[in-house]
Amino acid sequence: MSLASGLQLNPAEATERITATLRQQVGETLRRRGLVVAMSGGIDSSVCAALAARAVGPGHVFGLMLPERESDGQSLGLATGWAQALGIAYAVEDITPMLDAFGCYRRRNAAIRRAMPEFQDDWRCKVVLSGGRLDSERLNVSYLAVEVPGGEVRRVRLPAAEYREIVAATNFKQRARKMLEYFHADRLHFAVVGTPNRLEYDQGFFVKGGDGLADVKPIAHLYKSQVYALAEFLGVPAAIRSRPPTTDTYSLPQTQEEFFFALPAAMLDLVLFAHNLGCDPAAVAAELGRTPEEAARALKDVDQKRATTRYLHLPPLLIEPVPELTDLEREPV
Repeated sequence: MSLASGLQLNPAEATERITATLRQQVGETLRRRGLVVAMSGGIDSSVCAALAARAVGPGHVFGLMLPERESDGQSLGLATGWAQALGIAYAVEDITPMLDAFGCYRRRNAAIRRAMPEFQDDWRCKVVLSGGRLDSERLNVSYLAVEVPGGEVRRVRLPAAEYREIVAATNFKQRARKMLEYFHADRLHFAVVGTPNRLEYDQGFFVKGGDGLADVKPIAHLYKSQVYALAEFLGVPAAIRSRPPTTDTYSLPQTQEEFFFALPAAMLDLVLFAHNLGCDPAAVAAELGRTPEEAARALKDVDQKRATTRYLHLPPLLIEPVPELTDLEREPV
């Protein structure tokens, strides 16, 4: 049996299992009246919104669109259109003023100018990896890509301090959104849905206290290809299903692959699945059509990301356990 066939999903059975569990979690474990879903116009949040509507009914789901001035212009229309199709209530809240107050753009741009002194505040930018993860043993290096007047995109290598500061500043976006999700959840007595798929959850592609913070994460066990299968079954529009996975965090269009994963999602699905099954590099190489050395590097990258992002999954550390609450001391991130 091929690795790809092992990833095949029965979407009807998966939907029934997820919605039944979600219904029990909301009503019995969390004792909440419904679910808040932040909808980005992407595949994961769209699937989660549909699952939430099936689990607790459209009248008990609240969609939240949280654009800012650097968001993809298509995202809001796709998200609101899907919310309307699902029949759920929703609100649009522009978080740009919040981000301005936090100094999100100012702090980020100051760090950018240390790497590229000529940078202007109205220039579009993004952070990208050097790529070639399978082709050599070299480490992934982060670069700043900036679109200068006239349309040319220039790249400069980011020193570690500037990279960390740029990422720290942009993380305000995820954390501001989460504050609003919990505002609406608190006023409605709802629970907050987290939308990571298995690749993002396993590899630590989320912000602690931001998109990593949630009460329930209904698709964290599903590989990306399985999320797409579920999306088609649930009727998620083709315009959403065909969009490249993106961070929608920087002003220049940026895929998840070029920012974090360094491999296409379909390939990483197979690599992670094979790793979880304990497959050796030769078997992975045969499935990917690559050399055993390239497959070994891909498997190693999975372990490196798990190790690097492990702290994101940890609850707050206590000096001593509190015996009465031991079973409850795993807090959401």
